[in-house]
Amino acid sequence: MFDSLPIATILVSYVAVLFALSVHEASHATAAYLLGDDTAKHLGRMTLNPVAHIDWIGTVLMPLIGAISGFNVLGWAKPVPVDTSRLTRRFRARVGYAMVAAAGPASNLVQSLVFLVALCLYIRVGFPGLPSLGLLGASMGYPVEELLKIPGLPAGQVLVLTLLGHLVWINLGLAIFNLIPFGPLDGAGILRGFLPFRWLAPFDRAQPTITIILLVLFMVGALKYILGPFFMLAELVYINPLARLILGV
Repeated sequence: MFDSLPIATILVSYVAVLFALSVHEASHATAAYLLGDDTAKHLGRMTLNPVAHIDWIGTVLMPLIGAISGFNVLGWAKPVPVDTSRLTRRFRARVGYAMVAAAGPASNLVQSLVFLVALCLYIRVGFPGLPSLGLLGASMGYPVEELLKIPGLPAGQVLVLTLLGHLVWINLGLAIFNLIPFGPLDGAGILRGFLPFRWLAPFDRAQPTITIILLVLFMVGALKYILGPFFMLAELVYINPLARLILGV
């Protein structure tokens, strides 16, 4: 059973997820601090140290179960506490909270941009003569073990290539997933900040039910069909045009 596990792919993916989540949660904490709430800062959450953000079930156990079993398993990091009563009065409390919530997905979008630029430059400089767009796609979607089998590609270069590719794709995925405007996701906090007041109570009452629905859709693999068009749009208008510009193809 364990002999067939793609260990290299699991490790590269996990490192990318852990880094992306650490920046995501630290961004929530930093946004709250800039808006007047230092609760997360005092709890040590304004840091990129992943230990501060790890939830031992959601960040360690669940991903491990998913990697071994192959099932769709939902992971999570330790939520950043926000005291809305301490946020600046320049904005309504729920608008301030919406800004804190938006900081997480925004950080993932920025990371995806930074790592996409780094990935394209690395391909252009480190892999002359090879199909650059093919390497770009492979770095984000192919198992590391498959790329290690290609003659003439040093293992160290393959690991850097796939780590950068996973950092692009995972950050993009986290941004899109967390912008779902329902359940415990950041998108719900963002949407709630701008809903008419009369809609707030029905919206809040619906969230537990919607959370269960989202969890079921994720577990059965149906959520990817809902989010798939957003990934395709991101590839069409963001990843491919920028990659072609940097790669010169």
